[in-house]
Amino acid sequence: MPHVILKIYEGRTEEQKTELAERLMQAVISVTKQAEGAVSVSIEDIKREDWVEDVYKPDILGNWDKLYKKPGYNPL
Repeated sequence: MPHVILKIYEGRTEEQKTELAERLMQAVISVTKQAEGAVSVSIEDIKREDWVEDVYKPDILGNWDKLYKKPGYNPL
């Protein structure tokens, strides 16, 4: 039962978020061979000024060994 959590800067439209969720779901289905009903996707809007404390430090730096795609930036 894959569940994808996407954290992005706020400001995307509902249409953009719906398309992102659909494309992420299709990628998960394609690679994992799971049924569509087994996949869920959530999108969390993050304020730019909160990115470092709310996302970068806990989710990226705090899980560096679990990242399969590491970022090409360092905001610190």
